[in-house]
Parts: sequence; structure tokens; C-alpha cells
Amino acid sequence: MTSIPEAISTMSTRRRFLGRSADALGLAALGSLLEPEAFAAGNHVARAKHVIVLFMSGGPSHVDLFDYKPELEVWDGKPAPDEITKGVHFAQISRQSGKPKLKASPYTFRKRGQSGTWISDLLPHTAEVADELAVVRSLHSHVFNHDPAVTYLNTGHERVGRPTMGAWLSYGLGSENSDLPAFVVLTSGVKLQPLLDNYWSNGFLPAKHQGVEFRPAGDPVLHLHSSSGTSVSRRRSELDLLRWMNERHHAEFADPQILTRIEQYELAFRMQSSVPELTDLTAESPATLALYGALPGERSFANNCLMARRLVERGVRFVQLYDMGWDSHNSLVKDHPRQCRGIDRATAGLIKDLKQRGLLEETLILWGGEFGRTPVVEGAGRLWGRDHHPHGFTMWMAGGGIRPGVSYGETDAFGFHAARDKVAVNDLHATALRCLGIDHLALTHRFQGRDFRLTDVGGRVISDLLA
Repeated sequence: MTSIPEAISTMSTRRRFLGRSADALGLAALGSLLEPEAFAAGNHVARAKHVIVLFMSGGPSHVDLFDYKPELEVWDGKPAPDEITKGVHFAQISRQSGKPKLKASPYTFRKRGQSGTWISDLLPHTAEVADELAVVRSLHSHVFNHDPAVTYLNTGHERVGRPTMGAWLSYGLGSENSDLPAFVVLTSGVKLQPLLDNYWSNGFLPAKHQGVEFRPAGDPVLHLHSSSGTSVSRRRSELDLLRWMNERHHAEFADPQILTRIEQYELAFRMQSSVPELTDLTAESPATLALYGALPGERSFANNCLMARRLVERGVRFVQLYDMGWDSHNSLVKDHPRQCRGIDRATAGLIKDLKQRGLLEETLILWGGEFGRTPVVEGAGRLWGRDHHPHGFTMWMAGGGIRPGVSYGETDAFGFHAARDKVAVNDLHATALRCLGIDHLALTHRFQGRDFRLTDVGGRVISDLLA
């Protein structure tokens, strides 16, 4: 009778052969869309290796942060012209009390850096790195409620069930570190809306490409430590037995989910060693902690930005930070200053730190939310805010492959509709993928009889944003 170790060795050898064959086929297929050194005839040069998404969950107000509109000051308190609100459906604002009234920003805007980028006084630290940013002021979407809008920004479609951008990059590029997930999620802020698992879902891609959420308090990953009395060698023996049983099961049923399960068990075992060292922010110098405004042990956006740098430094492909609390319907003058204080220093610190370490040129950073906020007011008196606004809003990009110190696109005079050089969500994704050396039309996965891609049936690369 064949012993368990002999069986494991035989099956592992067979699996390694099949794995190498599959990898070779996969690389051959990806050779037409990626730029590894092995493919000299690739389509695009990969400028970025990693992506960090800074997601302001709830919707930051473009007209109070990046999109300066002096015309709003002239029209402050006056009804918005019919031509800009005709056919517009608001999430919360009711038309029963009359026409929506325009509302000027109470914050001062200034031109920042040599680029002269308009940024409000709410973000003084971000203003210091204005010359690193490519500010896109003409994003637009058709989705005005939170969950479908976040899903749209992440997957290129508002319906749940498709892979997120991080999952696509894990699938297309893999990870540079076998001891950590390719796709990591970090959260912070005031929980006004729930963060749903589908925001970092693998969709119909294999389960190993799903994002792994690191918890903000306690062990970053559940069951990171073995139970008392269980040695590393004993845990290794248990996993070897489990692997042997799973590989026998796969040999009989050929279910690819079984192989994914094996890989996830092995990754979890390796993470027991890699994650504690990764998440120990006390190893950072006092100067670095001060640069971010980070305090080890706290749940904060600052700690998460520092963690993001540590993750990409170790080869993690895609890191997404969610900062909650930006949904300012009736208290914008209280909420937005609080939110900006929470993210401003750390955002600038991340860019400065990546640059001084030589990592910014290979790390693409995206900043924004699922939409902006309305240039018309919601509420009255001191309890005023701004409603959801997908018709024209701002996001910025920086780092790997992006032209620094530029502003692209415009909204109309009131900041209501994207008016010049409009950028759709699929365009944003296509441009980000180009920075990573990927042709967005070629990175596909066949599911239910047709080929799907991140950019759905649209998408164009915005070449003016590329370095």
C-alpha cells in the first residue's frame, strides 16, 4: 500500500507538472497583453507594478475639494437653471418645495504647486503634492445610489457578481509575494453605509483572486495564530494530510475549487509567519510615523496608508483602502472637515514616502469615491449638505505611468455635468490597466458563454493622462 508521504509526493509532482503547463499556457495567452521581459513583442510597456486605491466611501464633494466654481458664488442661493437639472433624478432632494438651489463652497480654493492645480483649504497636505497629481474633473456615471455606484467603480458594472479590479489584476498578473494575498483591503472611518464583501469580490474568477480584508483591530486576519500547544511542525503535518485528501478528491472529481482550497490553506499557513511582521508598525521610524500621522495600534486611515506602503513594498499587487463617512447629506460643514483631517496628512505622506523610496514610479494611486456631491443644496440653515452626484465629479491619479501635475476635463460652470473631455468609469479602468502594461480589450475571462472584461463593452485609454 502506498504511504501518505509517497502519495503526496506523486500527486504533487503531477500537480507541479500540470501547474507548470497551465502557467506556460497562461503566460503565452497573456504575452499579447502584458510586458514581461520574456515577451519582447508585447503591446504596452508596464510602468506600474502595484495599485493603491484610496476610496472615500460615501462620496467626497468635488465642488468643495478640487473643482473650483466661482460661478457658484454668483448664483449662491438662487434656483439652478432648468437646463442643468432637467431630467436629473436626485437620491434625497425633493422637488416638491420648488427648484433646487445652488450652493457655493464655504471653503477657499487656491492654485497649488507649479502646476497651479486648484485645491481647497480643506486639504493643505494634499496641496503640497499637487505637482504629483493628475486631477480628472470630468468623471461621470449613471448610478446615483451608494451600493450600485461602489460596485460600478470597482467592477465596471453596477450589478453584483462581476470581478473587481483587484481580482482582475490578481488573475492577470498574479502576486510578487507567495506569502501574502495579491489583493488586500483595509478599512477606516465612520460607518454610515455598510461595506459589502462584493466590493472586493472575485466574481466569476477563481476564488483565490478575492480580496482579503485585514481587520482594523486585533489580529488582522482571523485564526492567524495556531491554538495553544500546536507547534508549527504539527500544523504542517495536518496541512500535508489535508492536502493529500484534497488532491485525491480532485483527481476523482476534477473540481477546480478543490485546487483553490488547497492553495488558500497553504497561503494561510504562510501568512501565519508573514503577516505579524508586516503589520507591526512599531518597526517604522518616528519620522515615518509622523509623516503619515500614524499611531501603531489605532484604527485609522493613516495607519492603513502606512500599511499600504508596506504591502506594495513586499510585492502585493492591489491594495484598496476604504475610508467611511463621506456621505454628507445634512452636515457637510461638520462632516467634510472631519473627513479631510482624517485622510489629508496620510494621503500626502503616502505619496512622499513612496517617492523617497523609489516606489512611486511603480505604484499607481487612485483617489476618489463612488460619485461627488450636488452643487445644489440639501437641507437648510446650519443643517445643510449635498446629495449624491454622479453626473460630473473628480478623481485623481498619481504614480506609475501617470503624467504628474496635470488637470484633465471640466464640468460646466456650476460643477454639475461633465462638459469637456468626459471620462467614463470604463475609461478610468482602461487607463489604469494601460499603466500596468495591460490592453483592457485583451484581459478577458469566458463565463456563461461570452468573454467578460473589466471595462465591460466600453472603455478607452485617456492618453493625455499617461506619462
